[in-house]
Amino acid sequence: MNRTLLVTGGAGFIGSHLVRLLVTKYPDYRIINLDKLTYAGNLENLRDVEDRPNYRFVKADICNFDTVLRLLQEERVDGIIHLAAESHVDRSIKDPFTFARTNVLGTLSLLQAAKAAWEPTGYLMPGPVDSVMPGPDRASIPCRFYHISTDEVYGALPRGGSLFTEQTPYRPHSPYSASKASSDHFVRAFHDTYGLPTLVTNCSNNYGPCQFPEKLIPLFINNIRHRRPLPVYCRGENVRDWLYVEDHARAIDLIFHEGRIGDTYNIGGFNEWKNIDIVRLLIRVTDRLLGRTEGADDDLVTFVTDRAGHDLRYAIDSTKLQRELGWSPSLQFEEGIERTVRWYLDNQPWLDRVTSGDYQHYYETMYGAR
Repeated sequence: MNRTLLVTGGAGFIGSHLVRLLVTKYPDYRIINLDKLTYAGNLENLRDVEDRPNYRFVKADICNFDTVLRLLQEERVDGIIHLAAESHVDRSIKDPFTFARTNVLGTLSLLQAAKAAWEPTGYLMPGPVDSVMPGPDRASIPCRFYHISTDEVYGALPRGGSLFTEQTPYRPHSPYSASKASSDHFVRAFHDTYGLPTLVTNCSNNYGPCQFPEKLIPLFINNIRHRRPLPVYCRGENVRDWLYVEDHARAIDLIFHEGRIGDTYNIGGFNEWKNIDIVRLLIRVTDRLLGRTEGADDDLVTFVTDRAGHDLRYAIDSTKLQRELGWSPSLQFEEGIERTVRWYLDNQPWLDRVTSGDYQHYYETMYGAR
């Protein structure tokens, strides 16, 4: 194998799409998927690659430093793509301690393990990226620690106008975004202090197949299917930038291999939608694909009390990524939504197993009770 990559959180939504891409695209890479298998991890998402010779699954907690370090050393891991995180804002409001433990301390555990494992290679070069002392060219450094973050660390934007850029100051407003902001700071500190070869990306909202149905799009598709209420915060005026998950996976692959060490890249779709407009679109598409009259389920929309600290608008400026590395989204939103709704309707057994909790029995059989 040319190299060994560790993907944390690879049984999750974005992680499973990335693992599939890497395992398929790079048969000469060894891809290790490390996942704790919390409620959001689902190994069914990777059934099509689980028997590939270049794929291995490891059930472990990123907070367990000794386990992570031993894995990095024994497998000679030379690349880490870190997606493992608690990510649901509502859950973070109810239980901020879990988010601090996983997102902050878990990231710190990974960073410290990577530092210990890679120090003997001689590729750790302390100092800001623009003031590097003579040594190996950063582009040729084989070891890379790539940390996936979120646009929520930037706070909120006013309606219309400006976008989040890589220079936007951090202003997190929820326990979730605060935990991600903290982890981002630790990653950059390990680069500047110890010379760890790091990359950071901040991405907008993802959607697509295999997303856990606590998130807006799969939740509402399932509710429309069963004619259940569609709870929309306040009047649904909050705006989000949406990106199809496979386009995010392509961006991660590109940035990991060609991104500038020590740098940050924003990933977004230039695709802003009000929540209420997305809900109306989901109703039309889902009704049509179910053979109902388009808009027949409009009466399912139910406006509920707004979430605490609910940011008005997120919008990512991906110009730097497009200009420097040539990436751009491959799908228009309406096409991506059509593809997404069709996947959930065509995979109703998957959706039923996840919503019922039956999918967890697969883990308990193979890896022990969680």
